[in-house]
Amino acid sequence: MQTKKVIVAGATGTLGSQIVKELLKQGADVTAIVRMSSNRSTLVEMGVKNFVAGDMMDPTSLRQALSSNHGFDVIVASAAGYTRRKKGDSATTDTIGYKNLVDATKEAGIPRFVLISILESDKAKSVPHFYNKFLIEKYLREKEQPFIALRPGAFLDQTPDFIIKKITKGILPTFLTGTYGVIYTPQLAKYAAIAAVALPDTELNTSIDIDWDKPVNDKILATAFASVLKKNIQVKAIIPPFVLKFILPVIAKFNDNIHDMYEMIKWIDTGVYISKNPQRQKELFGELPTAAESVAQYCRDRGLI
Repeated sequence: MQTKKVIVAGATGTLGSQIVKELLKQGADVTAIVRMSSNRSTLVEMGVKNFVAGDMMDPTSLRQALSSNHGFDVIVASAAGYTRRKKGDSATTDTIGYKNLVDATKEAGIPRFVLISILESDKAKSVPHFYNKFLIEKYLREKEQPFIALRPGAFLDQTPDFIIKKITKGILPTFLTGTYGVIYTPQLAKYAAIAAVALPDTELNTSIDIDWDKPVNDKILATAFASVLKKNIQVKAIIPPFVLKFILPVIAKFNDNIHDMYEMIKWIDTGVYISKNPQRQKELFGELPTAAESVAQYCRDRGLI
């Protein structure tokens, strides 16, 4: 099989670096697009040799970074503006930045764009950073840029990882009270690498739900952790019910980020944040992970067992 030249946007992030790791396992020729100020050391240690400078809010830099002269076969985009973890990140990355990236990809003639979207994002109009992902899917179609959008549920391992600090004390901290879809970052990264280098062109221009074999709730997750760690696990809400019901809605009126988070929690707790087509994920990527398997993998990765 011909080696695929893959460029990754968001490569220095938690998910992006995992995607790079999986792409290297797949034998891809990986280039990371990074800002000039980004720390490249982790990627270099992983074996990345090629870097190009580019900023999603700077169309000129993107055109240069993605130039057809590079001969890229695929771009994988996992950058996230909503979380704003690093200097220079902004919520506009999820809107203007991604449109700039799509435009530059189209201009360069890159034949595949793998987008990390969000589960059921097309139905989440009340949640800005969820719905923005759907709008980018829509923009890809409008620009006639061939793409594969992976739509994962909530991440078992958030950034920063708030579970690890509590689970050793027998506490599972949770944001949500309803039932919802979940994925573990390394699992999604593996799917993204497969989507980049292995899925046939017949799967282009489509969105694929990414979830475990069944949706979960706090009790299911607590049971899984208790089984793996062989200790009692208690569920504890990160945001107390009183704060969620009375205080957060008031703060949300004056803070866009809090508003987004509040609307996200409300929307997910309605029970709509689950995969509608797990069979398609199974056909393309193999057997779906279970909660027990995924929690065990997480605990091994964190040195808990």
